[in-house]
Amino acid sequence: MAESTSVAASGPAFMTRVKAWLGRHWAYVWLLLVVTGPLLLYHFRAALRLYQAVVTVTGFINTLTPKFYVALTGTSSLISGLILIFEWCYFRKYGTSFIEQVSVNHLRPLMGGIDPEASAEGFFPSSGENETSRQTLSECKVWRNPLNLFRGAEYNRYTWVTGKEPLTYYDMNLSAQDHQTFFTCDTDSLRPSDAVMQKAWRERSPQSRVKAAYQALEVSNDCATAYILLAEEEATTISDAEKLFQQALKASETAYKKSQQTQHMSSQHEAQYKRDMNVLVYTKRRLAMCARKLGRIREAVKIMRDLMKEFPLLSMVNIHENLLEALLELQAYADVQAVLAKYDDISLPKSATICYTAALLKARAVSDRFSPETASRRGLSTAEMNAVEAIHRAVEFNPHVPKYLLEMKSLIMPPEHILKRGDSEAVAYAFFHLQHWKRVEGALNLLHCTWEGTFRILPYPLEKGHLFYPYPGCTENADRELLPAFHEVSVYPKKELPFFIHFTAGLCSFTAMLALLTHQFPELMGVFAKAKL
Repeated sequence: MAESTSVAASGPAFMTRVKAWLGRHWAYVWLLLVVTGPLLLYHFRAALRLYQAVVTVTGFINTLTPKFYVALTGTSSLISGLILIFEWCYFRKYGTSFIEQVSVNHLRPLMGGIDPEASAEGFFPSSGENETSRQTLSECKVWRNPLNLFRGAEYNRYTWVTGKEPLTYYDMNLSAQDHQTFFTCDTDSLRPSDAVMQKAWRERSPQSRVKAAYQALEVSNDCATAYILLAEEEATTISDAEKLFQQALKASETAYKKSQQTQHMSSQHEAQYKRDMNVLVYTKRRLAMCARKLGRIREAVKIMRDLMKEFPLLSMVNIHENLLEALLELQAYADVQAVLAKYDDISLPKSATICYTAALLKARAVSDRFSPETASRRGLSTAEMNAVEAIHRAVEFNPHVPKYLLEMKSLIMPPEHILKRGDSEAVAYAFFHLQHWKRVEGALNLLHCTWEGTFRILPYPLEKGHLFYPYPGCTENADRELLPAFHEVSVYPKKELPFFIHFTAGLCSFTAMLALLTHQFPELMGVFAKAKL
């Protein structure tokens, strides 16, 4: 029994060793086949009747008419053209070559390459690599846009005017999941109005959601989440949305005070308390955004500061980014610097708002008198060097932003969710902050003169970073899901066309030229083909 077990175990081990040996010496195996193949054919030429086969093939070729060569070259050109079109479309959508992907994933293991079930040594990285992987995954996480617009008052009005949908299904689906997470809990079934709203957040149709919100208000007129839904999706102006949010605030404050007193009674009471707190924070934040949009900026700043003071542990919702934008509108640059000093910390996650606002403040100190000609003659001063380094830091974090700030790319309405360091975050930042850069004299000129210098600092962006982790490779696909189809997604770094696209393009051109020559000069091309064959 033991002997049979050892024999069974030695079989797979032997095959593994053979595969490993072939993988290491595959080039020599191919060379041996290339050398011995012709020798074997020559040795067995009589048995294989090679001479008679060559004579038969030659006779068949001599009977072919020029029409055959026209059809042959035309068909070859058509097939290679179809392959080229497919490869190009696949590359535009997925950023890689289909033929290359199939070769790497399916043919390479069969030819002795790395097996998908390779040893753990090659696929389980060291602790340092694990840290980098975790950081990359966190950077590829999709975040709620802190400055997201109102669906009814802003997104829907854009659709009415242009006929285009500014939000993708993926983006709206993420918002629906957020609403179910923040605004529902296990005890909703005990309250009829909340039970109706629990179903409302799952509805796909906006009309169904609005109808359910009105049903919840008929059951109970103090249902805060129903007012929130109506303010977000039915209100067609910011003023109407603000009125609904004010009603939601009264209801949410009452519910929060009640659940605050009973939160320690059970786990269900604690879950209800967290839900009521989320509703209250969301309502106050949206009221602050309404005040900001209606021009009452100081009131908006006060609401945000009070909210951050009352709920200091909710920094993950990034209320400070709303505060930074409002303070920049007030041109309260000292207060902006104070907020940055608190949140631009190495232990906290960065964002385009943090990095580019810090760059704007440093650029503001020198941009009004900055001249590239003067700087090239005398060199950069300390303040100018600090400003340039801050711009390089911001561009390294998100390289898509400068083209929007410099109006080299057209802006669209920002999505409800963003990917940090991606094009979606760049669109969201530039949509709200372009006016602040324009307001600082010379800031955009300084950005224009210096931002491309960032890429000289990075030897190869995807493999090595300078001040941040290497730029993640997942941003393009996620941004394509978040941004509408009519927007041309910014890709970094620019991907070169794969080899097979160049190859199929050359093949298509060559065969098309042969088809044309064969059609124009059939006799001459027929003689040429027979002479070569």
